[in-house]
Amino acid sequence: MTIAQTAPTPKPWYREPWPWILMAGPFAAMVGCFITIYFAYSNFTHEPILDGVVKRGLVIEQAASRASEGARAAPANP
Repeated sequence: MTIAQTAPTPKPWYREPWPWILMAGPFAAMVGCFITIYFAYSNFTHEPILDGVVKRGLVIEQAASRASEGARAAPANP
């Protein structure tokens, strides 16, 4: 008997459990990313930002009032 006759035939890669176990982590991360993007898009797309308003995180500030205060200040002499 030769070695080729006694060796079992190898299974295809998709029949082995290790490739699927190794691919499960990145796949779960992708699913979590898509869920996060969906929630971010569905919960925060309907918040209008008006002219002169700046949103920094959860804080909304009126930038127009600061600009108008600067316009009211005395002009500098050149």
